[in-house]
Amino acid sequence: QLQLVESGGGLVQAGGSLRLSCSASGSVFSINVMGWYRQAPGKQRELVADITRGGTTNYADSVKGRFTISRDNAKSTVYLQMNSLKPEDTGVYYCRTTLIGNHYWGKGTLVTVSS
Repeated sequence: QLQLVESGGGLVQAGGSLRLSCSASGSVFSINVMGWYRQAPGKQRELVADITRGGTTNYADSVKGRFTISRDNAKSTVYLQMNSLKPEDTGVYYCRTTLIGNHYWGKGTLVTVSS
């Protein structure tokens, strides 16, 4: 079993920054890829960024150059540094990982960017 808990969301003005954290507990030694997804009101959930255990990253085009994903394997934690935030970045941000073919999701943290 695996549990993911996100934190760090909040309300920020356009152009501001937030840092999200996701801590994993349980069978963390088998985790390879950890990712951040987001779901805006009325839209489908989409990948924001993900990172392998070795540090290889992947970003959605909409956040390249503004967001940075990183992880601390010793702490089983993945971070998402979000800079130059835009109103269209508003949504619930979820952490996800996959273990033995099963996807595990956190409950999400709300990010609201005001114009």
